Amino acid sequence: MPQVSLPLPVVRAALNPLYRVMLNHRLPFTVQRALMDWGSVAQRSPRGTHIEHIRLGGRPAERVTLGPVSDAATVLYLHGGGYTVGSPLTHRSLAAYLAGETGCAVQVLDYRLAPEHPYPAALDDAETAFLELVASGFAPDRIAVAGDSAGGGLSLALAERLRDRHGYVPAALGLIAPWVDPNEVPDRHRDLVINRPWSRACAAAYLGDGDSYETGYAPLLDDLHGLPPTYVQADTDELLHTQCTRLVAKLQAAGVRTEFTETEGLWHVSQLQASLAAPAAAITKELGEFLRQALRPAQTRSIG
Repeated sequence: MPQVSLPLPVVRAALNPLYRVMLNHRLPFTVQRALMDWGSVAQRSPRGTHIEHIRLGGRPAERVTLGPVSDAATVLYLHGGGYTVGSPLTHRSLAAYLAGETGCAVQVLDYRLAPEHPYPAALDDAETAFLELVASGFAPDRIAVAGDSAGGGLSLALAERLRDRHGYVPAALGLIAPWVDPNEVPDRHRDLVINRPWSRACAAAYLGDGDSYETGYAPLLDDLHGLPPTYVQADTDELLHTQCTRLVAKLQAAGVRTEFTETEGLWHVSQLQASLAAPAAAITKELGEFLRQALRPAQTRSIG
């Protein structure tokens, strides 16, 4: 449960001006990053959260735990932020809630951001991090990969690359409103969190001089056969809702076991506010339970 349960209209009213300021395409991305880190102070982690600053795949990362953890399973978390902003700090609270629900350490990767490091830098970092987890002793099918928004798209792209290059299939994918095709232009100006000018600026920054139809950049365009069980969540009022429904339909057509939760009255990646609102905490718990079920065989072996 959240540490403080505020009414959804109150949380929405507080978030609206914050996101309008923070995710403004007229601001340099460096300023947006600083504002995002500052704003994350309000997203409190559960009591007992332990943060360990580590290196993973040559990049900074946070290993987030809450209580006893399995030594045979883990979650690799790829944060959102349009590939241009966001950090382990902005997603620390969300990672802590998932650590508590899964009983596993959640490894939040500080992958390189655009425009300084355009595609495929983030995907390369995610791949290297996953391979290092394998080299450290985790079986590939005992590593769940999760992410939100751009991090959700990156999670899908990582699963496709692991399948094609290494023959690895993670335990599961947990995708919160994943941005799986940055080529798609939103049909509305904004939702509570995301606005069209900002998302287009992020897409251009991430693409750089690349090919927008490369499946690593737009993983929705790839073949989805052979992917692990996948959880997708999106709110019906957010800009990415239609894209998420397309993803779910394509996953199901490819024979991938898929769970799709459509909420009403929340907002894009409301899981970040799990400490403030009960419905956001509930939807975070649902993702955690899905990941825990996928990782349960490993946890059972580690206990026995």
